[in-house]
Amino acid sequence: MRLRVSPEEYEGIDLRAHSLLADVPLHDVWRVDLPGGGAERSVLDLRALVSVGNLVEANAAARFLFRLRAWLGRAFGWDREPPEPRSSFLERLSPADREASLVAPGTAEGPFRVLFVSRREAISEIRNSTVHAFSVFALLGNAPGHRLYWAIYVRPVGPITSWYMRLIDPFRRAIIYPAALRYIQRAWARENPEAAA
Repeated sequence: MRLRVSPEEYEGIDLRAHSLLADVPLHDVWRVDLPGGGAERSVLDLRALVSVGNLVEANAAARFLFRLRAWLGRAFGWDREPPEPRSSFLERLSPADREASLVAPGTAEGPFRVLFVSRREAISEIRNSTVHAFSVFALLGNAPGHRLYWAIYVRPVGPITSWYMRLIDPFRRAIIYPAALRYIQRAWARENPEAAA
């Protein structure tokens, strides 16, 4: 089952994201159940199955929307990282965070940069002329397998942010996120065929 969930449900999970992004508005949270996989599964397993490129290719409508967004980004210069003072949240990581992260902070993944990855959560950041946004995956074990939470945080970079989010939210919520979560479910099921039995 794939659905948007209340911020309270997500915020009840013990995650580094809550303190790292404490002053960033939580835009929305999605949840999907992933059967099977065994107790040893972690966010690293999920990351091995899913890349930004895979999610872009999740279905024809999502592919079209991402290509349209890329064209608009080039035409209007939206994808340039803005100059300071809006700095990366890499600066907020403690030495302990940097040491504990299972992927080097600052690693590029498509338009995103990794901030922090533990066994149960992955936090990434994107900065451009429209938004300073964060994607958080949290993978929790539950009785039939695992539950994935996908949270999006959006920090305004100027007046364009609220306009831009109002423009893209209907497409994100009706097409892109459901398609991406279906892709994740299928990829997980291929990797964990015992769950379908």
